[in-house]
Amino acid sequence: MAFISTRSAPTTPSSLRSASSSATSAKKSGIHASQALAKQKAYEKKAKTYKLPLGELAIFTQQLASLLNAGLPLVQCLEALQDQTEDPVFRVIIRDVRIEISQGAAFSTAVKLYPKAFNSLFISMVEAGEASGALAEILSKVAAYFESSVKLQKKVKSAMTYPIAVIGLAVALVNVLLIFVIPVFAAMFADFGANLPAPTQMLIDLSDFLKGNFHWLLLGAGGVWWLLNKFIATPKGRRIKDESLVKAPIFGNLIHKIALSRFCRTYATLIRSGVPILRTLEIVAAASNKVQVEDACAEIAKHVSQGGQVSEVLASNSFFPPMMKHMVKAGESTGNVDGMMNKIADFYDTESEATVASLTSLIEPMLIVFLGVVVGGIVMAMFLPIFQLGAVAGGLQ
Repeated sequence: MAFISTRSAPTTPSSLRSASSSATSAKKSGIHASQALAKQKAYEKKAKTYKLPLGELAIFTQQLASLLNAGLPLVQCLEALQDQTEDPVFRVIIRDVRIEISQGAAFSTAVKLYPKAFNSLFISMVEAGEASGALAEILSKVAAYFESSVKLQKKVKSAMTYPIAVIGLAVALVNVLLIFVIPVFAAMFADFGANLPAPTQMLIDLSDFLKGNFHWLLLGAGGVWWLLNKFIATPKGRRIKDESLVKAPIFGNLIHKIALSRFCRTYATLIRSGVPILRTLEIVAAASNKVQVEDACAEIAKHVSQGGQVSEVLASNSFFPPMMKHMVKAGESTGNVDGMMNKIADFYDTESEATVASLTSLIEPMLIVFLGVVVGGIVMAMFLPIFQLGAVAGGLQ
């Protein structure tokens, strides 16, 4: 009779370590999977309200147009762009748009689900491309428009970075001098026991005030900034802001030219792509971000719907210069309004770049003079008692 052993195999230290390692690895992989799932859900939640930067939208549009020109189906193009997109939130948006199209939705309908990522200009151009059957060609046009807008924005930002950085540094330096350095001099001058020169005394009083009320000043500045933003968010505040910016002494001319260029370029791009004029005016008004252009577009739409022409409204609106009015009128007489608008946009783009260059060359010496006056004035005021040491100390004779 055979006997069967019921004893299990002996447990060795190596088998225990192997089992423990497997359990640890399984636990870690589970944690990583949970973290990845949580991140994915966060990206999907953020996708609904995600505002895609114009630069990324320009790249996406150009790449999509190139893939469509190569003959690839739209779904396959979106799949390729989804794989190569580094932005995880935008990757989710492209995936959802691709799924919607795979289920039978139109491209324009799918992108409308994400109005923050795809602006009204992009959506309208896609609709025009689908209606005309020339989606790739129209996407190439809108990509060129986006790229020119991004290029101009970068030039303006790069020109503004230097003065903003210098002014910020100057403000920080002056605060350090007033709060930390001047009290040391004030204590030294107090030992003299004599009246200080007026500039020095004023600077010491300002230093004492800042040192004792700095936190209240920060809170007050924050409160004023919050109230200002709330006011600007109202229709009246926005109108005052836009009108003030255009009339600003240094940057107003540049802001005006950029607004005119954007108006003309957007109008020409949409009209050339076959978008109806009333819809074009709605998009131009939304893309302008200026109340002056919005008012003009509303007036033009009303005038055109009654059988009038665009140039007639521009001629009666002081926001648009005479040169622009005459060129648009010439375009209407020759049936080439979009071509004329593009030429006007090119002109104002060139003017804007020249204005940015001249402002940069003008701002640099102004900042140097500003820093010299402020910092030099503080230094001179603090050393003035030393220069007049005999009088301040009560006289040595």
